[in-house]
Amino acid sequence: MAAKLSSLTGREKAAILLISLGADVAAQVFKELADNEIDELTLEIANVRRVEQDVKDEVVEQFYQIAMAQNYISQGGIGYAKQILEKALGKNSASDIINRLTSSLQVKPFDFLRKSDPQQILNFLQHEHPQTIALVMAYLEPAQGGQILSSLPQELQTEVAKRIATMDRTSPEIINEVELILENKFSSTVSQDYTKVGGIEAVVNVLNGVDRTTERTILDALNIEEPELADEIKKRMFVFEDIVGLDNRAIQRIIREVDNETLLLALKTASDEVKNIIFHNMSQRRVETFKEEMEFMGPVRLRDVEEAQTKVVNIIRGLEETGEIVVGRGGGDDIVV
Repeated sequence: MAAKLSSLTGREKAAILLISLGADVAAQVFKELADNEIDELTLEIANVRRVEQDVKDEVVEQFYQIAMAQNYISQGGIGYAKQILEKALGKNSASDIINRLTSSLQVKPFDFLRKSDPQQILNFLQHEHPQTIALVMAYLEPAQGGQILSSLPQELQTEVAKRIATMDRTSPEIINEVELILENKFSSTVSQDYTKVGGIEAVVNVLNGVDRTTERTILDALNIEEPELADEIKKRMFVFEDIVGLDNRAIQRIIREVDNETLLLALKTASDEVKNIIFHNMSQRRVETFKEEMEFMGPVRLRDVEEAQTKVVNIIRGLEETGEIVVGRGGGDDIVV
């Protein structure tokens, strides 16, 4: 393959880069790719016959520049990255790299806010419309969003949580407008496609970062206003595999509450880590009985296993609500004394 860099496709450049980096590094990269990406790159690599050394060097250099640009963006945003690159490479080269990077990686909106102090963001947002606050928080890191949500006035917390949960797609024009209000120096690179943001998972992530008092206040209010939404959020607040984060006392209480058949089914597809922590809190005789019954259980429907795991999770939530066990939360108020 004798070609100039400008005539190569992105896939061809990726193939040349992996060839240049060597088999060991390429294998590590492949571990991070999806199956279809591996298939496409493997075919591309197989089609490479000859690559001139200067083309290899240019591809590696271009990759290095993009990697450095991404690093600068993570440190201080697009504006910071562009400023550093302009000093190092000149204005034209810097613009080319930034454009190439943002078109392929699509840097998240409000990226610069993720580097800001939550209190500073709170001071700016608390007087904004709840929909604006919800939009911004949906893009923040969950822990950061949790801190901000905990600090909002109580009557605003539920409204913002509800809007995050029911948010679906937001046009790039609106995102751009909010970004410009928050940071007029920020150079927006939002894709022209509608950006999916918010939803149940987003509000669950945020609520997992708040203290228990805030969580209860929001869920109690949602129970009144949107009972189905509140129920869906509660279901996702704690999943079966999260059992590994509970202490032994809590697990022993759960084992006493769950019937054997349900627990056997729930453990059928559980990770070794979950099984080990459950077995650790049983008597040796019961563990042996459980293992024998699981071995001779035979095939079961995945739906039945999932239903059993849901039953266990519901029992855990019930025990938590009555104060019999403690499920850890962000915010530091779940200290047992």
